[in-house]
Amino acid sequence: MKLLTVALLVIVAAMVVKTYLLSFRFQSPQDYADTGPQFVLNKHLSGEILSEGIIYGPNGKMANSFVAKMVGEWDGDTGTLSEEFTYSNGTTQSRKWYLTLGPDNTFTATADDLVGAAQGTISGSTVQLHYQIVLPESAGGHVLKATDWMYLTADGAIMNKSEMRKFGLKVAELVATMRPVQGTTQ
Repeated sequence: MKLLTVALLVIVAAMVVKTYLLSFRFQSPQDYADTGPQFVLNKHLSGEILSEGIIYGPNGKMANSFVAKMVGEWDGDTGTLSEEFTYSNGTTQSRKWYLTLGPDNTFTATADDLVGAAQGTISGSTVQLHYQIVLPESAGGHVLKATDWMYLTADGAIMNKSEMRKFGLKVAELVATMRPVQGTTQ
């Protein structure tokens, strides 16, 4: 019986380590400091961008997919990123981010559906962003804690992965690509 108890404790400890130390949300901007190409926010989020993605629900199944047309515009250290989403379930959504570059590769971002300001860090070929988002009433109006990571690839595409959590539990995940539309500023 003691051996079974010890084995069970080892399994539980391994699950805790995997969940809390070896997972998406515990990567750090410093992990990517020496990676390239260098992500330059006001360059790579500028002009027309096409994004395509999938949203997964809490059970890991695809809940929705989307295509988004984005336009990034900058004036010095401040910019906007306008987004027009069309979801596979037929709904549409318009969002607009207001971005401000800060010191030491940091930035802040606000949008109408955020609680307070998002805090971002640029490091090597990546961007990390933490914020609280308020879901539309049609989706329950919940406030979720979000962690976004964007990874710049050598050909200029951006891979985006986001996790949304409530009470520490993952309730949604988004995976998307973002590509500059040919002939626009990048």
